[in-house]
Amino acid sequence: MFKSICIFSGHAHPALAEQIASYLEVPLGRAKISTFSDGEVFAEVKENVRGVDCYVVQPTCKPVNDHLMQLLVMIDTLKRASAGSITAVMPYYGYARQDRKVAPRTPITSKLVADLLQAAGASRVVSMDLHAGQIQGFFNVPFDHLYAMPVFLNYLQPKLQPGSVCVSPDAGGVERARAYAKRLGSELAIIDKRRAAANVSEVMNIVGAVEGRDCVIIDDMVDTAGTLTNAAKALMERGAKRVFAAATHPVLSGPAIDRIRDSVIEEVVVTDTIPLREEALNVGKFKVLSVSRLLGEAIKRIHNSDSVSSLFV
Repeated sequence: MFKSICIFSGHAHPALAEQIASYLEVPLGRAKISTFSDGEVFAEVKENVRGVDCYVVQPTCKPVNDHLMQLLVMIDTLKRASAGSITAVMPYYGYARQDRKVAPRTPITSKLVADLLQAAGASRVVSMDLHAGQIQGFFNVPFDHLYAMPVFLNYLQPKLQPGSVCVSPDAGGVERARAYAKRLGSELAIIDKRRAAANVSEVMNIVGAVEGRDCVIIDDMVDTAGTLTNAAKALMERGAKRVFAAATHPVLSGPAIDRIRDSVIEEVVVTDTIPLREEALNVGKFKVLSVSRLLGEAIKRIHNSDSVSSLFV
């Protein structure tokens, strides 16, 4: 199998790439990524990849621009080394929140990232729990959109009591929360956020019955954790028994860790699509689930031309 497939890693998350390679029972591809004194990225592949299907595992997490540039340079390196195919495996797709123009004279940067990946030479892209599913339409190469749902469900099912509620923290996440509720046999609730005026605190209206029930807030990422912790507070004020959170990508920027530590949330379940910050490990409220087997199985199926979507039926 090693003669036809090779897994490479950038500096963003080598531990995840190692676990994926281990699942596929192949050694991690030998490559060196370095920077010149002025910060320019340089990459060198240390083995023959001519005709080989190559997969570059690189979530574009903080520092986003450095990791994105590493990915682009690695793809270009493999293209010029005559790789058979090059798949960018981006468990976390940076710039995904800039998926449309929110005001005049603003960019659609997730489209720009798509153009850069294709220009560099990516023949396929794999990502997980995109912030906006329509990002797939920015690509003219195959795009496999994976979901962390099976990993979360295995953990949450034995933990939640009957009558639990899956909660969408905003209107945009209703479809995601509904999918979890369906598979967990739970009820669905939606938090409606309204700001009366600028610089006036948000008013939280909850659509659905949460009193006396376990609630799980479902989201694709935790960034500054403002929405998450405010939602948890509103649920407890409405009589929720316990509040958990499940979010695929632990971005955790700014005051996120302090907010979660001081919040009413009992546990925040995340995945290892991006490395968890060391400070978060000391909080005691985070549970990290690995998606390496899921990503590894998806890569195996892509390589063997088998169905990927059947992983999520």
